[in-house]
Amino acid sequence: MLRSRMLLSLVIALFLSTLASADSAPVNMTFLHPGTNVSGGYYTYPYYFSVNGGKATAMMCDAFNNHISTGENWNATVNGLLAGKGMFGKNFLDYKAAGIIFTGVMNGTISATAGNWAVWNLFTKGVTTNSAALSLDTEALLLARHAPASEFKGLVLYTPVGASPGHGPQEFIGYRSSAMSTPEPGSLMLLATGLMGIAGVAQRKLRV
Repeated sequence: MLRSRMLLSLVIALFLSTLASADSAPVNMTFLHPGTNVSGGYYTYPYYFSVNGGKATAMMCDAFNNHISTGENWNATVNGLLAGKGMFGKNFLDYKAAGIIFTGVMNGTISATAGNWAVWNLFTKGVTTNSAALSLDTEALLLARHAPASEFKGLVLYTPVGASPGHGPQEFIGYRSSAMSTPEPGSLMLLATGLMGIAGVAQRKLRV
């Protein structure tokens, strides 16, 4: 009986570790090139990356005081926007506001340049005095207070391993790259069912 409980605990631990890896899988990022939007001498959204050698993926930078160069590559963790594992810690309200602005840029209702400056200003206060960017921050922060977490499903942070504000590569907001081999929820559920089934069979054998 003790052995069966130990086996079941091991199976559950394996499943939980699989779930954890689904939201924080390390990836290799290569900065291919920026887009054509330049404001105040800085490139703004989009920035194009290859993730794990995949096709070009557009992302938005949120770390103004960090720097990267074309062709540079580094390892990054990938977590949900509201997972509390970003470079700026558990600043949920700021990350929610950034997600709202990023979504607006993606659907064309917000200017890419104003949107990126607004996101930079959320995490590095005072980097811009542009009225459009500051108004976006005010509106996004108000919306973020009441926005449910479900509205940010699919948005992820690419956070450089070992980086911090002002040190190391930049952090980016985007969607999960197709080059990432992260199990889908359905696959995880199937895996869980299979593991639990194996545990059940093992228990029966141990009782014989």
